[in-house]
Amino acid sequence: MFCCPREVLSRDKKLRRSYYEVLRDQMDIFVLEYSLVNSYHNFKSQNLPYPFVETRELKPRARIPNTEFKYQNSFLVLFSESPLDAQHKKYIRYFDVNKTTKTNLVKHKYFSDVEDFHKNLKYMETPGFFDLMKSLLPVDYALLIQPDLRSKKSYALTHVHVRIDWPIADAAEELAKNLRYISRDLYEKGDKYAEIIQNKFFEYYGMPVMAGGRRTAAIVASQYFRKIGTMTTVYVGSSESRALLRISEKGISKSVLVKFSKDDALAVAAAGGISYDDFKKNYGIAKENGKLVCIFNTHYAYSVHALPPEGGKLRECKSDSSWLTVSLEQILPRPGIYTCPPIPFKIIYA
Repeated sequence: MFCCPREVLSRDKKLRRSYYEVLRDQMDIFVLEYSLVNSYHNFKSQNLPYPFVETRELKPRARIPNTEFKYQNSFLVLFSESPLDAQHKKYIRYFDVNKTTKTNLVKHKYFSDVEDFHKNLKYMETPGFFDLMKSLLPVDYALLIQPDLRSKKSYALTHVHVRIDWPIADAAEELAKNLRYISRDLYEKGDKYAEIIQNKFFEYYGMPVMAGGRRTAAIVASQYFRKIGTMTTVYVGSSESRALLRISEKGISKSVLVKFSKDDALAVAAAGGISYDDFKKNYGIAKENGKLVCIFNTHYAYSVHALPPEGGKLRECKSDSSWLTVSLEQILPRPGIYTCPPIPFKIIYA
């Protein structure tokens, strides 16, 4: 656990956490639709085939093709349970100049409805909040959602264009010290060892070493929030990976679009104890060349090499050790379906 467990919280903070988790459930659905379903329709509107992810790309330590797909939606969202203190502005760059205000939004070409903007629109409980989110997701860098800086109760999209300026080397050093691979600093065992640790930092968060800017910013931000003990959920969509990566106190998950033949869809429906028609109705995003397009979600667990050792003894970091394993594979209901649970179904190593 990278933040205070619920059992040690006051009743007031327990209530805040419950509220945070309810809102996070809503955010999960919103980003799934934006990153995957909307991207699929972007390609189809251009009469282009969707670049489906191959299952091998979902394996830990997998290589992802170094190709950017123009119509795949990319974004970065930081959703913090607690308000950030001013001391963190050195590395999480949020200032008055990038607050979510009408004056600042005029500067962003993506936000076309600025004349209809009002100050309450930035609060998550306000109708129209997710329309605001959708219009601002293409903005460079990150969107920051946190408790309102004045009330500290309502959650709001407080800042846009938020840069993550904590160095990768510092983030890798912090992780390595926590896992007891070093005791003082990143380079205490030489340059080669420091390179191995930095490569392992990317692996820890399910990323290839040469991951693009938003994905790198996402994992650096995640490590920084763990360093300060703030419960945060980071969402990042990538035009290269064609995946939605979600990083939270529960670990890492990736969601992608997959195609099922009718025989495979029948097998998934049987695994979920439902009919093929119900599966198609509640889980299918689209039909393509006789195949059903669905959302596939993978959760990853940390191996012993990526967990603090018993007794806290120093140990050696080895490049060939595996830090992640696949812990759960499931087919998600399409966004907007509230009565159907995910269906466990293995395809990565099938």
